[in-house]
Amino acid sequence: MMVLVPLLLALWLGAPNGGCALPPSCLQPPAKWCSSLDSAVQCGVLKQCLESDFRRTRQTDDPVQVGLYYESLCPGCRLFLTRMLFPTYLLLNEIMSVTLVPYGNAQEKPDGQKYTYECQHGKDECLGNMIETCMMNMTEMAFPIIFCMESSADVISSAESCLKIYDPDLSMDKVMSCVNGDIGMQLMHQNALKTKALNPPHQYVPWITINGEHSDDQQEKAMTSLFSLVCSTYKGKKPAACGGAEKIHYKSYCHNE
Repeated sequence: MMVLVPLLLALWLGAPNGGCALPPSCLQPPAKWCSSLDSAVQCGVLKQCLESDFRRTRQTDDPVQVGLYYESLCPGCRLFLTRMLFPTYLLLNEIMSVTLVPYGNAQEKPDGQKYTYECQHGKDECLGNMIETCMMNMTEMAFPIIFCMESSADVISSAESCLKIYDPDLSMDKVMSCVNGDIGMQLMHQNALKTKALNPPHQYVPWITINGEHSDDQQEKAMTSLFSLVCSTYKGKKPAACGGAEKIHYKSYCHNE
């Protein structure tokens, strides 16, 4: 059973007693309730995990591919990621996929067999870009971790605490080994190539692509209401969140005893 990040909210609300209490056998953080059959059973959310998997299998078309080319310390990028992209993904993950490319307006320079980078907002941004890039290569929980980082007051200093919340099995030391090693450099080089290959070339960040394409009209729609754009772009049967016919009711109460 695959990890279902967007169930963090839905499963908490749909958990036994409406999220007021969890079975004592539940030792996993919410992000990993659906990571395996055993954890779903132990946390009392097997039905919800299976329902989410079932809804995914019923999708009748390819998901809408949303690409975000951004910088870790860019104010506009942070606002879009935390207030538009991540919330939309929580609601529409069944019909959309997200690709994050942290590089933006950085400059890559060859240095022998390696590369060095200069970033628009200084060395800290280069570090933030690299940390987030390595996390995407090391954990399935990268998106919520990056959301946590980008929504905090200090992107860099919050990385370790965000990692502990969403993937406590991955240490910050391992992430920094990637950041300071050849793997991180090669991953960032791939980000540079992807960004330089954009057609049309990016003029600013955040730069948003829908199904691999960018236009001024789509950029404006994504920045205004990504939710509406994804719903209107998806060609298959619309999910309930988009106004589709399927409706699921969760009735659970915390009684006054």
